[in-house]
Amino acid sequence: MNAFSHDRPPGSEKQRSARWGVPNTAAVSIPHEIAFEDISHEIDGASILDDVSIRAGSGTVNCLLGPSGSGKTTLLRIAAGLERQTAGRVLMDGREIGGPATFIAPEKRGIGLVFQDYALFPHLSIIDNVTFGLSHLKKRQRRDPAMQMLERVGLADRAFDFPHQLSGGEQQRVALARAMAPRPGIILMDEPFSGLDSRLRDTVREETLGILRETRATSIIVTHDPEEALRMGDQIALLHNGKLAQIGTGRSLYFRPKSLFAASFFSELNYFEGRVLSGRVETPLGPLPVNGVRDGDPAVAAIRINAISVEEGAVPQESRRAEGRVVSTHFTGDHDHLRVGVSGSDQALRVRVPAGTLSAAALEGRVSLTLTPMLEGCFVFPAG
Repeated sequence: MNAFSHDRPPGSEKQRSARWGVPNTAAVSIPHEIAFEDISHEIDGASILDDVSIRAGSGTVNCLLGPSGSGKTTLLRIAAGLERQTAGRVLMDGREIGGPATFIAPEKRGIGLVFQDYALFPHLSIIDNVTFGLSHLKKRQRRDPAMQMLERVGLADRAFDFPHQLSGGEQQRVALARAMAPRPGIILMDEPFSGLDSRLRDTVREETLGILRETRATSIIVTHDPEEALRMGDQIALLHNGKLAQIGTGRSLYFRPKSLFAASFFSELNYFEGRVLSGRVETPLGPLPVNGVRDGDPAVAAIRINAISVEEGAVPQESRRAEGRVVSTHFTGDHDHLRVGVSGSDQALRVRVPAGTLSAAALEGRVSLTLTPMLEGCFVFPAG
């Protein structure tokens, strides 16, 4: 039974499979590479994208990550052929499909698209919504691949219902089935999970990722959620103000951010301004080593709130670690979020520790704490 089976009548999946003869696996696509080459785009003189180059390898899951207004959806629409860029080229397997010399219409690109609002036809049944994308087949040949995809997303027993009869999560799965039914080599998804509640989002996201892996389609997923990008993406392209801020694996972006923006997008930070002296910058938690900033230049040190080790007890005098006390605390279930006043500093630190790490006395500020920064969560960047 797949992960979507929990909201269907018992036995319905087995009965539907027997009726249609459809296995609970997704048909394999022939994946394609897609590349954005020096893409720039303007609307009414305003720059939306500025010289963006990204390559999505065959069969990989790629996330376009960034805040609202960073150009993510525009880049996706350019890939689909729904917008024509001002400059640059879109290539599929090295062949231009959108650029100065060529523009292939959206319906001829062989690309599947899942919109943020799902864009289902309200007057069509679920099965008819899915078969809509199979117009290249004869009518009698459309039902089997459509049912195969509905089975794979756990909705074969709802094939003759209408969109308004489904929940938001079910509608998202229909949209995915419709996009995947023609077996596209590339599938584009615009914030596909943003309308789901957090518990359902995890389930649908994991099952969607499973389908993408099974079909081997090259996928590009737009998201503003860094955790979602880290969980799903083989490659993450982080956009900021229409520019490519950084691209790479989730681990490389998280542990080796190239800018303060990139570091801050993946977690909350404590910031400290200072000047580099002898290859170090001073912070309330001690000096941090610096790379790429010259001695004497201003710098910003950043320490992740989850990269500060906290132990109860005062700091030994010979230790270079810091001493502090909890000023306030906020409990969120799995974690305690603390504000900690540090000796010798007028700046309270934000610290996140697993719930249960500290005693009640420590949480109430009645016990001194020893604070130690973990270097893998500490970064120094040029000021400005």
